Amino acid sequence: MLTACGSAEKREPAETSDRTAAATPPSTPETKPAAKPLATGPRGGAYYLDDGPGDNPPPDLDKIPDAIPKLEPLNRGTARPYSVMGRSYTPMTTLGPYRARGTATWYGRRYHGLKTSSGEPYDMYAMTAAHTILPIPSYVRVTSLANGRTVVVRVNDRGPFIGDRLIDLSYTAAWKLGLLASGSGLVEVELIVPGSGNAGPRPPSAETPVTASVSRTETPTGEPVLPMTSRWGGLYIQLGAFGSQDNADNYLARMKAQLDWLALKLHVFPRDGLFRIHAGPFASPAEARVAADRISQALGIKTIVLSR
Repeated sequence: MLTACGSAEKREPAETSDRTAAATPPSTPETKPAAKPLATGPRGGAYYLDDGPGDNPPPDLDKIPDAIPKLEPLNRGTARPYSVMGRSYTPMTTLGPYRARGTATWYGRRYHGLKTSSGEPYDMYAMTAAHTILPIPSYVRVTSLANGRTVVVRVNDRGPFIGDRLIDLSYTAAWKLGLLASGSGLVEVELIVPGSGNAGPRPPSAETPVTASVSRTETPTGEPVLPMTSRWGGLYIQLGAFGSQDNADNYLARMKAQLDWLALKLHVFPRDGLFRIHAGPFASPAEARVAADRISQALGIKTIVLSR
């Protein structure tokens, strides 16, 4: 399913990214590799001795041009739902609105030349990236929230799969964003839809968007999934349902503390003798699904998306 799985050498997380690679087949249990000696490259950044920037990196990485967005046929083999390390991911099957904030990491020479999920060889000096759910191929604008630097990269691989990491960048993309020394950094990622007018430079948004990619289909009470309708104005995420309002209020307070990025959208919705914890409304099914996935990934609870 993931074409990078076909490589004989299984990717292991580099110190710079702490990344579980897309090369791991979903059916194979992931094991954490033994600790390896660390080194520091001439451009900074700690990494395993068998990873890093390579022996002869190009002298002028800043002059390597960003990826140029263009319409390309989507890789159908990378659009199917999949599971890695006990988490389920549902990739986007069309180009559409997507903007999220999270941690960016990078991967280097250990994977240079190995197949990506698209089947293309990974080029650490090209402007590419790995993402868990964005269409392959697609183009995204990545902006560092620390220094405002922006790059455009082409998504052609799956990952990262550890923690709350949002995107894994090529060595050059990380260099241009100033992420090599720290190994990671907070970024905003926006999907570029060629021809839609959003391909030009754009500062990071003031709002905190949502991220993630874990698919869930039931509530904690075991209620069935309600169908999502095309009426986008009334979409909500249900986090739980309680027979007692006190229990619902206590759960709501806990969710607001743990999901501070969503606190303003959380509320109790009483109906049919139950007190439901809802988040919303959301403007589109895609936005609601991404928020539901982030909740599930962060808390390990099951959610549903519904309309009311």
